Amino acid sequence: MRGAPLRSGATGGARYPGRVCRSIKTLRGAVPEPTPEEVQAAALQYVRKISGYRQPARRNREAFEAAVDEISAATDRLLTRLQVAAER
Repeated sequence: MRGAPLRSGATGGARYPGRVCRSIKTLRGAVPEPTPEEVQAAALQYVRKISGYRQPARRNREAFEAAVDEISAATDRLLTRLQVAAER
């Protein structure tokens, strides 16, 4: 991993060296279920935060968009598996 390591706080939780993005909406358990657009929007917010780019330069656009797609797919799989596990 790059950057500063996580540090343990007084309460035992992890503290991050920078501010954590709070604009990503919790999708698990949402009623109605999250739409593909909401999953894509959360992935986009995540990639923007991690990369530091709101809009990447042309030379980085392909990597940026691929990351959004991959994170969207991973998020969809996670939500599907969590919902299946909750129904058992």
